[in-house]
Amino acid sequence: MNEKIPDGEVQQEKAAADRPGTLLRRAREARGMSLADVAEVTRIAQRQLDAIERSDFGALPGTPYAVGFARAYARAVGADEVEIARGVREELGALGEVDRYEAFEPIDPARIPPRWLAWVAAAVAILLAVAYGVWRTQFFTASTDEEISDLNNRATAAQPPVVSPTVETPAAPAGPVVLTATSDVWLRIYDQSGERLFEKQMGKGESYTVPPEANNPMILTGRPDAIAVTVGGKPVPPLGAPEKTIADVPISAAALLSRPAPDQTGAASPQGARSAPARTGAAASPRPAAPASAAGGASVQPVAPADAEGAE
Repeated sequence: MNEKIPDGEVQQEKAAADRPGTLLRRAREARGMSLADVAEVTRIAQRQLDAIERSDFGALPGTPYAVGFARAYARAVGADEVEIARGVREELGALGEVDRYEAFEPIDPARIPPRWLAWVAAAVAILLAVAYGVWRTQFFTASTDEEISDLNNRATAAQPPVVSPTVETPAAPAGPVVLTATSDVWLRIYDQSGERLFEKQMGKGESYTVPPEANNPMILTGRPDAIAVTVGGKPVPPLGAPEKTIADVPISAAALLSRPAPDQTGAASPQGARSAPARTGAAASPRPAAPASAAGGASVQPVAPADAEGAE
């Protein structure tokens, strides 16, 4: 009654049971995993995993991909990946070309970094580039008037305050000290104790009157040539050289009026030249004294030509 199965069919069933796809499917079912679970672990498309279980390796991109995907599948379900790879090559008839294809086997898809990691790396690179640009901008930016004043403040804080001697001139004209900006300029006014009386970025045409009761007021600025100073409505020489920072320069009325003129010798010579005719005219008026002096001695003779010139 028992029908005898032909040997050929038995061999075919045994061969089908030993195919790589069948071995992988059995290993997956033994672990209770679905194709979706294997696809999540291996990062291989589910349609390609289905082709591997059906041993339809011709549906895969090529021999290297077929072998690589089968090995990743075997690793995920705990099968022998070396035996599975050999079976795949036998299925593809590429057993004689193993050495040529082994070098081109694709990287295990499970080892490919996730996409979010690439986005994080790109964001970090952008942040580093922005930080470098900000640092380079701050490092190579020219110093402003405020930065110059901060440096001067640090230098003066480390040293005792320098008391500038003031020369008092008797009967010197007095009046309010007015600082007028001829162009945009930053300045600070402070007294002997370091208390700030005035600090501002003045625009062109703005003015400030120094309090007359201030205790030895002084000035700090980076552009003394942009400030016109008057005492009682009369202009005084500039406080310093152009584009040169000055500090601790007294600006009281007495201190400003005691400062020397820019060209004191040049100013004195024209004044002497103008006063000489006045003195000659005054000496020429008392003519009767000339003969009396001449009778006294020869030292009076140089006066005669001066009188003659005055008469002419």
